[in-house]
Amino acid sequence: MDARKIAEAHLEAWRNADPAAVAAAVTGFQDPDTAGWLSGDALAAHAAAVLDRFRNPRLQVEQVTGDADAVTVWWTIEADHRGSYLGMPGVGGVVRIAGTDLVTAEGRVRRSFDRLAVAEALGYRAAFVPAADEVYEFGVSARAASSRTDRPGAFTLTWLEVGDPAEAAEVDLLSVEIVKGLRTSKGFLGVATFDIGDRKYTLAAFDRPESVRAVHARPHQRAVRRFFKAGLCARALTGVLIPEAIREYARCADCGTVVRLGDGAACGCGWTPGDVPLL
Repeated sequence: MDARKIAEAHLEAWRNADPAAVAAAVTGFQDPDTAGWLSGDALAAHAAAVLDRFRNPRLQVEQVTGDADAVTVWWTIEADHRGSYLGMPGVGGVVRIAGTDLVTAEGRVRRSFDRLAVAEALGYRAAFVPAADEVYEFGVSARAASSRTDRPGAFTLTWLEVGDPAEAAEVDLLSVEIVKGLRTSKGFLGVATFDIGDRKYTLAAFDRPESVRAVHARPHQRAVRRFFKAGLCARALTGVLIPEAIREYARCADCGTVVRLGDGAACGCGWTPGDVPLL
């Protein structure tokens, strides 16, 4: 077979968002998101998943080199991000992906593109963490503070155990809505989130225990229903923690003296630390 004709048919199938045609055009396909070579129904399923995440593909061929035995195609695709990808929730943005296809006369296609570049195009910054060992699991974190600097009178701790990147992305979207709701709550002081292994943790601070009922706003209720009624996540833990003591310290940049906040103390050179949000 002619590699150029195979490449044309394969790209046209992607351009038309037709998973069956993608699979029919080649004998084998591999890209950074496959665990190896795919063909037939497995390839059609992979193409369908890609096209569900990235809708309405606008594919442009930049350059083609080679001959009837093998060709390399340089391409760019713009698509609408609608489904989760590598744990990144689909929020409707447009992503532009550049890559290459190496196509052989046997009908095999090896697709290459930079997944980090895709993440950056979706507004994400890569964060590399070590692999888990027998003691530790590692992850990433985030925080959303209010302008208040009160010492917390209560914390809430929640973790959810997610099953796959798609579920993780859904939890992230729900978490964003919950935090938006909390920020309008009078008693809310701040929140920190941690992704470690397959668990997503949320630690929120409130001025007093009575303010914790603010977490029962509508976004939180929606997340609770998703867990109990719709099969979201495998396990969950939630609790309210009342601090016995909270101590905060700051170091003077000039003399190096450590000063405890909250009692009006100052260092030897007269510096007094200002209050900052605890979370």
